[in-house]
Amino acid sequence: MELMQTNNETKSKTLKVISFGCRMNAAESEIIKQNAENLGLSDVVIVNTCAVTAEAERQAGQTIRKLKKENPNAKIIVTGCSSEINPDKYKSMTEVSEIISNMDKLSLGKKTINAKNIIKSPQDSEMQRAFIEVQNGCDNKCTFCVIPYGRGKSRSISFETISQKMREFIDNGYKEIVITGIDIASYGRDLPGEPTLGYMLKHILKENPNLERLRLSSLDPAVIDEDLWDLIKDDERLMPHLHLSIQSGDNLILKRMGRRHSREDIFKIAERALKLRPDMIFGADIIAGFPTETDEAFNNTKDLIEQIPITWLHVFRYSSRKGTPASRMPQVDVKARKERASILQEIGKNNSDIYYNNLLGKEFKVLVEKNGVCATEHFGKVKIENSAIQQNIGKIIRVCAIGVENGILLVQNKG
Repeated sequence: MELMQTNNETKSKTLKVISFGCRMNAAESEIIKQNAENLGLSDVVIVNTCAVTAEAERQAGQTIRKLKKENPNAKIIVTGCSSEINPDKYKSMTEVSEIISNMDKLSLGKKTINAKNIIKSPQDSEMQRAFIEVQNGCDNKCTFCVIPYGRGKSRSISFETISQKMREFIDNGYKEIVITGIDIASYGRDLPGEPTLGYMLKHILKENPNLERLRLSSLDPAVIDEDLWDLIKDDERLMPHLHLSIQSGDNLILKRMGRRHSREDIFKIAERALKLRPDMIFGADIIAGFPTETDEAFNNTKDLIEQIPITWLHVFRYSSRKGTPASRMPQVDVKARKERASILQEIGKNNSDIYYNNLLGKEFKVLVEKNGVCATEHFGKVKIENSAIQQNIGKIIRVCAIGVENGILLVQNKG
């Protein structure tokens, strides 16, 4: 959730942007906020919704009602996947003043804002790493997912636009850029010549040699291209962290999900990545309790997470989405879904604890963020001492790990 407040010349007025769901939504919310400020909006709350689970939609509705009570004079605008897929829900809410489609939300008021006018330095921005959307939408037909209905077909951004945005962020002082999208591995299929994600990244990194760090959002393991493998091997600016959309470690469940990879594919990807970059760390999205998931199928997922291992684990309890093929399959008991999710989360915590403990006493580099919670190259959470925060916001500095507290690595500034 992200809050932003602006001040009117005569009295304090509120502009809030609330974001639910994926990194793509978080990146879009930053643009929405900047556009809203440029338009001079005040006494406005914009809620960027998510539809990946029923719980995300429930939380959005609950938050909207709470926001209206806290800001009775504010206009509440709703956008995002949930409002696209289920607009009647928000039309029926008396708290909601307006609904903006996913297609229009990045140009509030139908006014086009030049990117150069909205890019702030990392010292001034709420976010110290920049996000570049390289594609939107999804052509896959996973049986559990409603996102294609909210985002539409996959649409790729041109090389030129991506490279220009990267150059502008670098010129404004950003050291780290995250490549994001709904399905970035599908990049280029709709462009002339069908360039791959890896080919595009090679091109823009060559054009922007001053970029220090590049990260990738979640990848579909079925379509990692050879150019991307080359980058993993040859360009240290690409961080040694792969977040894979695995969803399950059982082949039958993967088939019923409509996924295009197998359990064996994940092990091969991990093996190849570690051979090219021995310090590679893995993250993954996993669904617990998908319809028809047996104890054996669940144990296959547990085994995969432990064997690779998966250091950063995002576990989702299966949530039935009306109209999807999975909603018509035999459902797993809700209690079992919760128990399985809890077991996976505990394994994920153990894996991340091992990662943090292995860093104790070692030096490494972090990107310093405003709240003092920074990120290692592998995207581990780091808490930096207060004296080193203000003068280093948005900078990459060397630190040494001195302890672990509540799943966050404690470090000292080494200059």
